Amino acid sequence: MTNFTQIESVIRLRMSAHDGHYAGGLVDGARMLQLFGDVATELLIRLDGDEGLFRACENVEFLAPVFVGDYIEAVGKVTRVGRTSRTMEFEARKVIRPLPVEKGGKAVSSAEVLEQPIVVCRARGTCVTPLELQKNKA
Repeated sequence: MTNFTQIESVIRLRMSAHDGHYAGGLVDGARMLQLFGDVATELLIRLDGDEGLFRACENVEFLAPVFVGDYIEAVGKVTRVGRTSRTMEFEARKVIRPLPVEKGGKAVSSAEVLEQPIVVCRARGTCVTPLELQKNKA
């Protein structure tokens, strides 16, 4: 089997107007969990050769707001491998944010790369890949 301690996944994308769910372009926290699901899928494919199933998500912490225009980097790693279960840790970070609109309502298209990314969400998850679907067995 692949050495699971070296398996990581990173997804980076911009939150679009479609992601804005609340006033002021605030993005629903569930969007971060959706990203964690995509990261988990890649981790399972790399580890088992199969997408597996996301069984549980726990210790979810929403730590900072996410807005339309923010670039979010979702990172995950496998921390434990059981017979069929895989435990993973996830973190979402804001790495770029748009600059505020200037006084007078003049739209600007400027953004800033954050020197220190802002952790916006953390969670732990458990996924399952049935034995008969595990293609990368030792």
